[in-house]
Amino acid sequence: MTHRDNAGFVGSLKFVTFLVALSPVLLLLGARVQLQDNGYDGILIAINPQVPENQNLITNIKEMITEASFYLFNATKRRVFFRNIQILIPATWNANNYSKVKQESYEKADVIVTDWNGVQGDDPYTLQYRGCGKEGRYIHFTPNFLLNDDLIAGYGSRGRVFVHEWAHLRWGVFDEYNNDKPFYINGQNQIKVTRCSSDITGIFVCEKGPCPQENCIISKLFKEGCVFIYNSTQNATASIMFMQSLSSVVEFCNASTHNQEAPNLQNQICSLRSAWDVMADSADFKGSLPWKGSELPPPPTFTVTQAGDKVVCLVLDVSSKMAEADRLLRLQQAAEFYLMQIVEIHSFVGIVNFDGKGEIRAQLHQINSDDDRKLLVSYLPTTVSAEAETSICSGLKKGFEVVEKLNGKTYGSVMILVTSGGDEHIGNCLLTVLSSGSTVHSIVLGSSAVGNLEELSHVTGGLKFYVPDKSNSNSMIDAFSRISSGTGDLFQQSIQLESMGENVSPYHQLKNTVTVDNSVGNNTIFLVMWQTSGPPEIVLLDPTGRKYYMNNFIINVAFRTASLLIPGTAKPGHWIYTLNNTHHSPQALKVTVASHASSSTVPPATVEAFVERDSTYFPHPVIIYANVKRGFYPILNATVTAMVEPEIGDPVMLKLSDDGAGADVIKNDGIYSRYFFSFAVNGRYSLKVHVNHSPSVSAVAHSVPGSHAMYVPGYIANGNIQMNAPRKSVRRSEEEQKWGFSRVSSGGSFSVVGVPTGPHPDVFPPCKIVDLKAVKMEEEVTLSWTAPGEDFDQGQATSYEIRMSNNLQSIQDDFNNAILVNMSKLKPQQAGTREMFTFLPKLFLNGLEPDGETQESHRIYVAMRAVDKNSLKSAVSNVAQVSLFISPNSAPVLGRDSLIMKGVLIAISLIGIICLIIVTAHYTLNRKKRADKEENGTKLL
Repeated sequence: MTHRDNAGFVGSLKFVTFLVALSPVLLLLGARVQLQDNGYDGILIAINPQVPENQNLITNIKEMITEASFYLFNATKRRVFFRNIQILIPATWNANNYSKVKQESYEKADVIVTDWNGVQGDDPYTLQYRGCGKEGRYIHFTPNFLLNDDLIAGYGSRGRVFVHEWAHLRWGVFDEYNNDKPFYINGQNQIKVTRCSSDITGIFVCEKGPCPQENCIISKLFKEGCVFIYNSTQNATASIMFMQSLSSVVEFCNASTHNQEAPNLQNQICSLRSAWDVMADSADFKGSLPWKGSELPPPPTFTVTQAGDKVVCLVLDVSSKMAEADRLLRLQQAAEFYLMQIVEIHSFVGIVNFDGKGEIRAQLHQINSDDDRKLLVSYLPTTVSAEAETSICSGLKKGFEVVEKLNGKTYGSVMILVTSGGDEHIGNCLLTVLSSGSTVHSIVLGSSAVGNLEELSHVTGGLKFYVPDKSNSNSMIDAFSRISSGTGDLFQQSIQLESMGENVSPYHQLKNTVTVDNSVGNNTIFLVMWQTSGPPEIVLLDPTGRKYYMNNFIINVAFRTASLLIPGTAKPGHWIYTLNNTHHSPQALKVTVASHASSSTVPPATVEAFVERDSTYFPHPVIIYANVKRGFYPILNATVTAMVEPEIGDPVMLKLSDDGAGADVIKNDGIYSRYFFSFAVNGRYSLKVHVNHSPSVSAVAHSVPGSHAMYVPGYIANGNIQMNAPRKSVRRSEEEQKWGFSRVSSGGSFSVVGVPTGPHPDVFPPCKIVDLKAVKMEEEVTLSWTAPGEDFDQGQATSYEIRMSNNLQSIQDDFNNAILVNMSKLKPQQAGTREMFTFLPKLFLNGLEPDGETQESHRIYVAMRAVDKNSLKSAVSNVAQVSLFISPNSAPVLGRDSLIMKGVLIAISLIGIICLIIVTAHYTLNRKKRADKEENGTKLL
């Protein structure tokens, strides 16, 4: 272990010890949602600045959560309820003596209230991008859902809806209905409606009223205009994840009520497990016993806070370490860009620098014009100190002193901390930072900074970034570009279109194309940066053919930057820049392009990059995510590339996918993902994501992703059909995109420990198969899935292992002892390829008796895993199911009403046939008698 590793370990150990001692304080000041004594504390509900002021929103939110708390308490068998809720209203609303925010912001909210760009109806939904049992991103409500009581008939009471969505968000369970597959053929070859539990009753309704279900089924397809309407009065008590609107529904589906056959997301993603079984495995349930006594918990308490002025202080390291690797120069370039382009208008900004002590360089200035921005740039540090000591606490305390002068408090302020120092005494000011109510974003330069520095960001809800010591890295500007006000007002935020850096040889050039799409274009800036004293030759060509040269740019010789602000709205299309290195030696040339929304009503395309967790231990991988969307609509078929920069070594490029395989849980939800495990060294890694979209492929999905509360079209009440108002479903009118678009976003940083030095053996197995499906075709079963890789989702696995059982619990808990299917002839394909395999299950099931079912309804469960060349095995896949021993020519069994009708028709037909036989026999007999008489008469004659 090196001296640095040893010092870092000792420092981290001291810091961890300090955190443990302060754990009660951390729970109160630094954490988000907490479950204590059966009650949830710290839930944040935030209203978007675009929502018009309406006090009824606050009233209805309080009523919704209060109802939800008691409903949740009973549904979880007295385990959990809501205790403390915070409602964050935007600064755009009139002040009304609300409390001021501390570290809360719209972007950190658990529940958001907004209705940008006609979200699909008023469906409440939860954005879920991870697997079964994993927390979601946020719950979304529209203002109309919270204000319009007419919607209660279709969705149910708001409190019940909130519990449905909370289960998505907190416990990672999924919907038990399926609008795309409203019915299925069950094991008895009967047509069944997709529902949970199966005891919920109703009838088919066609355009003209009730109808037998055969009128709604055409060649196993659901006829348009037919719906299944549920009875308003039910005996079934489950399930909340299916239809929370039914008054009888007060429970989640458990093992005894769960419908494993229903083709819904809960079964697909959670391998046929019930919602209650998934919830029971959560930390919430394992860590809490049912509420003691028979009384109900107290109703929730609410705190209404309002965002105040945007107050930012730059806390910048100027110790002697900043002289290394052009750190100060890159800080100056990035800070200038932040002040001139990123920080929002009307913000208050101050500047502090520090080495062994702190110094105020600029008191708070409010930004109302470009002159205010330029004035702040003039206060940026120009030289480094001779002092090597770094006191981060001294810098932060000076920052707090600056922001306190505005209104006497530091609540709601933002500290942007940039440092390369090895300060081992961060713990000395941790309590001060926590109690300040300020959010600390940390930007760490180089590899000498202490390993626990980012804890300041973690406990205050801030972002953290790492900037490697590489001259061609744009990570510093990318970090500043990612830091926004956190208000959620996308139309006021800068959007990064390009971030490029290369080491360019003498008399060579850096050339590239930037796409400015028609959703952006206001306040568009091109920033060029260079490394040596001599600037490059710059040529910028706009879509109309106009050229901009060096004399059109504003030059900052000291900071070695050239910037061009495009007047008005930049022309949409392809902008081509060329930088010629006219210097006699190689130098790093870098370009950043940013813009703002071109319209106040049409949201631009955005990308948010992040990782599943910000630290990992080798060999556990990190999952990289990029949420690409326009408003709330996912953007499909984009080319999304992640660039990961380690402390030492070259960047690693990864293409992210939205295919519902590997690390990606749900296909076509606009969230692209991939495993990253190419760990070169211990330490910090920086993440950046590039998104490009071609105009030749379909872009925006027509529906919003996530798990939605079900809207019920109507009910059967007292034998009468009572239809609800048609569900509002707004499909966005997609504007023609002639040029596609490009976006860039920093994903912050993460750290890795435990990486062995030198070459290490293969420790990475294939990734879990998450999209296994089984379809029965006559006597055969066809399986399909997406191929994993040799290492997680990269490369090519060596073999597959498929097993099946007639018992779900057996294959889930004891996969190794399930029946092995021979598939030795199937060689795995490259990761990401769609695989298919067909087999005859009866060859493997001889002598196997059905498990509690008749032979005609026998079901089998299938799961699989992949194996690599070193015999490392993936986790067992999701479980697929299929019904066997059904005659291939048998038609689906119809419902009771249809059977009765058929029976009546058959009976009438039989009676008719019998009558016809009797009449025919009678006629034949009479005819024979007459013939006999005639014959006897002839004989007498």
